[in-house]
Amino acid sequence: MYFEHLVAINDPAQPMLAPLTRAQLWRGLWQRVENPMLFLPGLVACTMLARSESGCARELDFGATRIRDQVSFVAEEWLRFDIEAGPDHAGGSLVIRLEEPQPGALYLRFTYQTTLAQEGPDGAYLEYVKSAYHASDLETVRVIRLLLSQGTPQ
Repeated sequence: MYFEHLVAINDPAQPMLAPLTRAQLWRGLWQRVENPMLFLPGLVACTMLARSESGCARELDFGATRIRDQVSFVAEEWLRFDIEAGPDHAGGSLVIRLEEPQPGALYLRFTYQTTLAQEGPDGAYLEYVKSAYHASDLETVRVIRLLLSQGTPQ
């Protein structure tokens, strides 16, 4: 399955939303790597297995399910999560790109690729999965705004 969508961060049509800088948005996204429990409902613990200048390996503990992923990035440009397939979930990837087509117009592009098939038994399930991904991404932006309004992340 391939699924991609944009979320507007700075939208002139919504003047009640405080505009964010690229650096602020990046710091908020980085919290999704370092403190994923703020972003992933049901996550019990996250263990960093390895770190490097270009990313990290993590194990996410959801209680009955453990998921391992590799995170890579280019600061203030993109984050990539490569998720290992397991018995309870499809493997896949998520790339989050910061896009700024013009100064002040800031967007996040979320791109998912999973092993779910577009046709066959997975087909009926796909719309549910896409909807859940979209809702999760909107929640990510809401949490980032909340953290920034509270003075974190620095």
